[in-house]
Amino acid sequence: MSEVIKNRYEFVILFDVENGNPNGDPDAGNMPRIDPETGYGLVTDVCLKRKIRNYVEMIKEDEPGYGIYIKEDVPLNRSDNRALEYLGVNEKTVKELKKKDPDADIKIRNFMCQNFYDIRTFGAVMTTFVKVSLNCGQVRGPVQIGFARSIDPIVSQEVTITRVAITTEKDAENKNTEMGRKNIVPYALYRAEGYISANLARKVTGFSEDDLELLWDAIINMFENDRSAARGKMAVRELIVFKHSKEVGDCPAYKLFDSVEVKKKEDVIYPRKYQDYTISICEDMIPNTVEMIRKI
Repeated sequence: MSEVIKNRYEFVILFDVENGNPNGDPDAGNMPRIDPETGYGLVTDVCLKRKIRNYVEMIKEDEPGYGIYIKEDVPLNRSDNRALEYLGVNEKTVKELKKKDPDADIKIRNFMCQNFYDIRTFGAVMTTFVKVSLNCGQVRGPVQIGFARSIDPIVSQEVTITRVAITTEKDAENKNTEMGRKNIVPYALYRAEGYISANLARKVTGFSEDDLELLWDAIINMFENDRSAARGKMAVRELIVFKHSKEVGDCPAYKLFDSVEVKKKEDVIYPRKYQDYTISICEDMIPNTVEMIRKI
């Protein structure tokens, strides 16, 4: 594995959705998430991280060092047990190990970071060892992504659909079709912002240069192998990266984010495609020591 990253980064992701639901809200009948005060659409950080995890799992399969800790249908304890096996202990002998080795918790944390990409990247709360008195606690990951928000307010449309598949034999005696509903956003462009701490990478998880390149690749392609009829047409349109010259950074993150301006074109009333927007970067707001890279 390559060396740990030495530079701080910030990044901006622009992605869009066409005739789909990018992130349903279970508290609102799975309708697209909306800020009720402004009408802007929202996509959670958890949703974006899930797609990144799925991409890494698909690309790396079972390659050593690139396991995924938070997986669908896999209990966390199953992954945790790998650390116990690594230390050669079980639930009965772990207390004895802690008495002999006060660094046992640190060894477990390091093992989990080395073997699971998403822990090394996003961190994790790993408290499932509490029942065996061996708890590696919370790992704070160097990569953090905020909620994505739409550039303009969105309108969620409820579309009525019919299906020929009847649920029960009794229903089949009385009707040939059933009605259903889908909630879609006709079009929306979303913006998400992220941070990468070289300090946390060095001190805690060991997030490396190879891990960083894989992260960029996963972000760019996170919708390409995650298609769903419910989500419609989704694509990452821009990935703008700001690379600082040192570990602690050269300027506040907000200055870099403010340099990226996304505007609807003046002659457009209802945006329905990416070309209805203009993306501009004010390079005068970016310090000379910060490198701006457009990955797409």
